[in-house]
Amino acid sequence: MKRISLLAILALSLAAPSMMMAQGDYNHGEVGVFADYMRLNTSPGINFVGVGGRVSFNANSFLALEGEMSYDFARNYTTTFNNGVTTQFATSSLRPLSGLFGPAFKIGGSSPFRAFVTGKVGFINFSTTSQNGTAGFTSSIDAVTGGDTHFAVYPGAGIEGFWGPFGLRLDAGDEMFFSGGTHHNLKVEFGPHIRF
Repeated sequence: MKRISLLAILALSLAAPSMMMAQGDYNHGEVGVFADYMRLNTSPGINFVGVGGRVSFNANSFLALEGEMSYDFARNYTTTFNNGVTTQFATSSLRPLSGLFGPAFKIGGSSPFRAFVTGKVGFINFSTTSQNGTAGFTSSIDAVTGGDTHFAVYPGAGIEGFWGPFGLRLDAGDEMFFSGGTHHNLKVEFGPHIRF
C-alpha cells in the first residue's frame, strides 16, 4: 500500500510540471534532486555525502514554500592520535536522514538567475545500520518515530539559474539540531531543478 501511494504521488508531481510547461508558464514552483554534503560537528568530525529531493510551490515571485528530504550514506573517517604519527581508519554505520520545511525568500523575482535566503524547520534522524544504501534508507524512514530523531533548524542561502524550465541550484547553511545543547553542522546542496 505504501508503494502504491508513493507511486501515485510521484506520478502527480511529474504530471503537474509537464502541463505547466506546455503552457509556457514556469513560475508556479520547482522540483529537483541534489547531492548533499554535511559536516557533522562531532569529535572526530565526519563528512557525510548523500542525495536528496526538494519540491517548492511559489506563493508569489519572491516567496516559495519548500519541503526537502536528504539521506547520507555511511562514511569512513580517520582518527589521528596525540603522537601525530598513528592514525586509525574506521567506518561509521551512522546514516543521517533530514526532513525540512519552510519558506525561501527569492531575490530577483521570476528572472532566470536569482539568489535566495531560507529558514526551515524539521527533523534529523541518526540511524545506524550495516545494510546497503536502499535498505538503510528504508530502515531510517521506519526509525524516524522511534529512533534517534531530533528537532532541526536550517538557516541558509543560495543561488539558482534557469534556462527555460531547467536549472541548477546551490545552497548552503547551518543544519542545527538540539540534543543536550545546540549542534551546528555545515550543509551544502547542489543539483538540477525543473520549474513548472
